[in-house]
Amino acid sequence: MSLTINQDFFCYLLDSFKNPVLFADTGHMVRYANKAAKQFYPAGDKLVGRSLLGCHNQKSQARMIEILQRMEEGLDEVLITDNEKRRIYMRAVRDTSGALLGYYERFEPARRR
Repeated sequence: MSLTINQDFFCYLLDSFKNPVLFADTGHMVRYANKAAKQFYPAGDKLVGRSLLGCHNQKSQARMIEILQRMEEGLDEVLITDNEKRRIYMRAVRDTSGALLGYYERFEPARRR
């Protein structure tokens, strides 16, 4: 079997993840949501092509904007949600030169307290 590594392959790979993966560019525009993200978020199948800021209240919007600014200055990851069900991180995505392309939300199950 010959495997071609292309954009479709990476979509299939990310769709196989159990946890949501949602990528937004530096303008907070959602560019990708895997299958789990589309099921997790209320408007999941309609998120791609929309601003992620529009899905959050003003306080959350301000925090996302501030975190993105810190990512532009070199921050790689920050914990944004920590509750009894899950921990959610905002994780920077950079190109090979280190330029920020955007970010994704990374999920972990909650730690037992």
